[in-house]
Amino acid sequence: MAKKKHKDFWNKEYAKRRGGIGGQDAHLALSTEPSEDLKKFTRFLMRHHGKVHLNVTTKAVDLGCGNGRNLLFLASDFGMRGVGYDTSEVAIQEAQKASGDLPVEFFVHSLAETIPLPDSSITIALDMMSSHVLRKAEREQLKEEVYRVLKPGGWLFFKSFLLEEDQNAHRLLQEHPGPEKGMYIHPEIGIPEYVWTEEGAVSFFETHFAVHKVEKSHKHTKKDGSAWKRRTITLYLEKSK
Repeated sequence: MAKKKHKDFWNKEYAKRRGGIGGQDAHLALSTEPSEDLKKFTRFLMRHHGKVHLNVTTKAVDLGCGNGRNLLFLASDFGMRGVGYDTSEVAIQEAQKASGDLPVEFFVHSLAETIPLPDSSITIALDMMSSHVLRKAEREQLKEEVYRVLKPGGWLFFKSFLLEEDQNAHRLLQEHPGPEKGMYIHPEIGIPEYVWTEEGAVSFFETHFAVHKVEKSHKHTKKDGSAWKRRTITLYLEKSK
């Protein structure tokens, strides 16, 4: 039921945006520009590895790709090939329409299922504000799947919600407790969402990956100290060679 609610919600959000009413009725602002955090990650890779991971011979997978904006960025700016998966049919239609002649493909697929890609076939995997809707066992399975499809020395760029110093997250956990520790039921969407601690995120991934960098967002409170934006955490994760 939760997965159906999640799919229905995002189908409606993208449909509203497609109809030109995103600024009025849509729950979220859906950008077509690539994430600044992803751009920062690519600069990190270029600085430390040159174009080894970002070129026409490498392939990326975007898990929860939405309208495809981040995968399209990797393809247009670096020539990467790629595949994107999302549960929303409407989002995938938008991504397919925007892809043009770029070497990318988009498919409707749930992150709770195995990734339909061969072992060691991917150079960069993106999990950006996607897997927080999964239960613990599903998050563990997704980690194993990402590890499987990544090449030795490949990278996972991970971004999700952060609990520390986020008043909104603490309130949601208290007022709308979810089915597992660290989860709440989103009051407007009606689906469980998981929020990470920094320690929890690092310990979760370091069993399979080298953690090269951890970044946390700021500007999450107003000048008077009241709650404002949700906090996020990003991890740069490398699969052992």
